[in-house]
Amino acid sequence: MQTATMMKEEAWLSVGRLEDIPRQGARVVSAPGGDIAVFRTVDDEVFALRDRCPHKGGPLSQGIVHGKKVACPLHDWKIDLDSGIAVAPDEGCAASFPVRVINGMIELSLNPGSECPNR
Repeated sequence: MQTATMMKEEAWLSVGRLEDIPRQGARVVSAPGGDIAVFRTVDDEVFALRDRCPHKGGPLSQGIVHGKKVACPLHDWKIDLDSGIAVAPDEGCAASFPVRVINGMIELSLNPGSECPNR
């Protein structure tokens, strides 16, 4: 019997192989709440953020990945890939999504891991 306090099971969507995304690049996944950018760093770490810069809505997937940050292509805002939070002095965030790599396949949760406050 399920109770109201049971956690909802995480649903994972397979979005391709790790090598499908170039190092320091991104791939866009269409989702009901808006596009999600899946990023791969030079060290093969994978992150996922809403594909919308908190500043003017620029496509983060088209930005330059350096370290664990992406630079928005419109106004060069730096967004932390771990949290989705803009690097100071800029303010704002892009929702982040859980992502994992299993046997070279990337899986994405469409349930945000962190929501942006005041949104």
